Amino acid sequence: MKALVLAGGTGSRLRPITLSAAKQLIPVANKPVLFYALESLVAAGVTDIGMIVGDTADEIRAAVGDGGDFGARVTYIHQERPLGLAHAVLVARPWLGEEDFVMYLGDNFLFGRLDGHLERFRADRPAAGLLLTRVDNPGAFGVARVDPGGRVLRLEEKPRRPESDLALVGVYLFTPEIHEAARAIRPAGSGELEITDAIQWLIDRGRRVDSTVISGYWKDTGTLDDLLEVNRSVLEGVRPRVEGEVDDDSEIVGRVRIDPGARVVRSRVVGPVVIGPGSTISDSYVGPFTSIAEGCRLEDAEIEFSIVLAGAGIRGVGRVEKSLIGKEARVERAENPPKAHRLLLGDHSRVRIAP
Repeated sequence: MKALVLAGGTGSRLRPITLSAAKQLIPVANKPVLFYALESLVAAGVTDIGMIVGDTADEIRAAVGDGGDFGARVTYIHQERPLGLAHAVLVARPWLGEEDFVMYLGDNFLFGRLDGHLERFRADRPAAGLLLTRVDNPGAFGVARVDPGGRVLRLEEKPRRPESDLALVGVYLFTPEIHEAARAIRPAGSGELEITDAIQWLIDRGRRVDSTVISGYWKDTGTLDDLLEVNRSVLEGVRPRVEGEVDDDSEIVGRVRIDPGARVVRSRVVGPVVIGPGSTISDSYVGPFTSIAEGCRLEDAEIEFSIVLAGAGIRGVGRVEKSLIGKEARVERAENPPKAHRLLLGDHSRVRIAP
């Protein structure tokens, strides 16, 4: 079985961060979201991976390389424009050949192993296998209606009147039958070739499409709130480890990982928190569910429930929360202070705010 990982797309909901960075490489717990997908596939025994890339291809290639660091072999497949998931399947058709494959959206995060799902698919070999999860707002997703045995009867993409609360998770299992379906469908109103339309084409022609409702955690990290929530969930499992320096005037509470070369001086850090290599935290408070990447500097600052990217600096600022601070960004004290701050800053940006 091969894997097709989608790492194109514009990440419009995370702008301005994604104006200068691939959304799949935004880190949670200081590791790019895309890396979790690759590790999950390799752990399930799928090591031949085709990666759909677009405008951020160079950045993705630089981060992933040939896949050897993950125990995989990665082939890059260029998609000129993000014209839908079914279009990505068409673009990858020459590489996929006649093999079964798992399609994994590179900006999705799924807790739990894939092994069992892949084994059932190989044993039963339906035309397609879907992972579903129950959501509170099904109208924001592709939604499935299934029979009591899990066979999928109908799919709709972001329906106005959802027929169920079962949303499609961004992991799909396909036999080569999906290629015929992808060629047969026409663009949706969005102008894209929707994978839900291709799967529905199979259903309408009597092909079997099975599903499994997962109980584990899944998130599409396409928005700031979802990204912070995934960061929170991953940090829940962080193992405390101090490999950097912590002075006697600092307090470390709970699950905190301090990487080599990082320094904590006259500060209080309350986990779960990760602090990347070479970062310095001085005269500051770092609260729960915060990940600080490499080479950052916090001075006389307070932050919690946030993600700080490489090389960023925060100085003389009161409580920052629910924020994503871009690479090399600067957050500094200003006059006429507001009482709270919530930030989404692009790479190399500079902002002056109140303490």
